[in-house]
Order: sequence, then C-alpha cells, then structure tokens
Amino acid sequence: MQIIGLILFILYVCLPLAFRFLPTFQRHMVFLPYVRWPFGVDFADPESQGLSGARNLYLETDADVKVGVWHILPESVMDAKFETPEDSFSSGHPIILYLHGNSGSRAGSHRIELYKILQSLNYHVVTMDYRGYADSTQAHMSEDGVITDATAVYNYIKKHSKDAMIVVWGHSLGTGVASRTVGQLCSEKRSPDRLILEAPFNNIRDEIRNHPLSYIFRPIPAFDWFFTEPLVANDLAFDSDLHIPKIDSPILILHAQDDAVIPIILAKKLYEVALNKRPADWPPVQFVEFHYNFGYAHKYICRAPELPSIIQEYIDSSLDTRKSGKQLIA
Repeated sequence: MQIIGLILFILYVCLPLAFRFLPTFQRHMVFLPYVRWPFGVDFADPESQGLSGARNLYLETDADVKVGVWHILPESVMDAKFETPEDSFSSGHPIILYLHGNSGSRAGSHRIELYKILQSLNYHVVTMDYRGYADSTQAHMSEDGVITDATAVYNYIKKHSKDAMIVVWGHSLGTGVASRTVGQLCSEKRSPDRLILEAPFNNIRDEIRNHPLSYIFRPIPAFDWFFTEPLVANDLAFDSDLHIPKIDSPILILHAQDDAVIPIILAKKLYEVALNKRPADWPPVQFVEFHYNFGYAHKYICRAPELPSIIQEYIDSSLDTRKSGKQLIA
C-alpha cells in the first residue's frame, strides 16, 4: 500500500506541480528533440539517407542561432547545372517549406517518404530543424524562437525564388509553427501562395486536454491550472485558431480519422474557424480526411495513394476552380 501511495503521490502531486512551476519541464514536454530516430544521421550528407539531388546548409536565423536545412531538388532538374545552388529556386518549380513536428529531426523516415513524393512531383523541398533540434544550434526553445527560425528560412527562399510559387507545409506541432508564421507573413502583405496543414490542432491547450498521455490527469479538478495555463505564460501557446483568421492564402487541411495523437476533432475545430472567421471573398479552405481503415494514424498520410494527386491539384490548379469544403477519402 505504501508503494501504491507513493506512486499516486508522484503522479498526482509531484508531476503536476513540476509542470506548473518549471518552464524547462514544460518546454521538454512540448519540444522533443531528444527523441532521435534514426540514430547516427550524417546531416551533412542527405544522400546517405536515400535522398538524391539534395544538399545540406546552415542558415543564421537569430543572434548566435543557426539551423540545419536540406534543400531537395525537383526530379526534373536534379542533374541540371546552376551557377549557385540558390539559382535553382528560380527554375519555375513550386517550392515547399516543410515544418516538422515536435520529435525527431528532418531525417525522420516518414518525412523522407514525403520528401521523395514531393520531389517526384517536381517540387523543391526545403526542410529544416528548429533551434535545439538535430544539428541546429542548441538554443533556448520557445514558440517565438521556432517562429523566428521558420520565418528566416522562408525569407531565404523568397529572396532567391523570384516568381516561383512558395507553399508552407506544417505537420503536427509544425502546423502551429506554420499557422503563426504564415499569419504574420500575411499581416505583412508577404503571403505565401499556399498553406498545407497536416494533422493540425486548433491550440495547444485543447491538444493537451485530448492527448493520450494526459488521460490519467484529466480527473484533477485544477487540470488547466496545472497543465495548460502555464504554456501561454511561458511562450508555448501555439494558438493556431487565433492566427488562421489572418491567413489570406489558400489553406488545405489533411487529417486521418484514426490519429490518436491529435484527434481529428481538433482539426475540424480549426477548419470551422478558418471557414467562418476569414472574409468570405478570401481563397478557399479545404479539408481532406482519410478513413480510419487505412491506418495512416498521425504520421503516415504520406502513404495514401491519393496524396500525390490531391497535392498536385491543390498546388497546380487555378484558385477559380476550387471552393471551400470537406472531402473524405474512404
């Protein structure tokens, strides 16, 4: 009985108090750079990860902060010669800025699967690791920090891309990064051409309330006081539902019905905000959900046979041919 009592004391007293009063603990629950798979990645050599036509570079995003970046060329220009690597951005092919989720690195296996699909569709892929992740500077992690990183990489692309289309693609926590980054860019009249949100949440508070790991803590009467309110106070809010009404770019939301990490209901809440709080004459917001029978869960929408055609139609077709709405892939 004493052992059980000790376990309950740690679970329901020590852990909630640690989360409430230790910002470092909060950051390491939101950002998981220490969850590294695969191990031993040579980030300087993306071809060692099976990526052809790719290069590694480092971009300064803030004072004393550099982030690791891969630039993967479209399939049709992999063997082309450019005076500088940046000259390739003006090849006329769409450019995808990919913002990954909260664990691992840009070398995650499901991420590489997606890069290869996008490359085969003749898109540039620029993928980065935020500060604190992988081979980027091991700096203090916060929402402001990762937004600064993402914005700096976007600025680098924009500087060299001339009139090429730029698409911002966020996955999981990366959708929170993407929503705020793009919201700010739109407010500055520097809107990207498209925004794709894969497995998004509406805000980090609802995500924590619905996350499987929070299940045992939900009966605590002061749950929000312990677990959600401190995030806002410590620059970890990720309020996508506050930023998405500012986004005047077309928006595509992708979500699997069997996603247990970010339940699809949170993506639907975000969709409703985008649908109802943006001006009616702004470009459309589309929602594509994938039936639970496929088993794509949180990470594997990249394996949907329909994904290439969905993305190609979204990126390449005229805005005049699309309307807001939902689509179920079953």
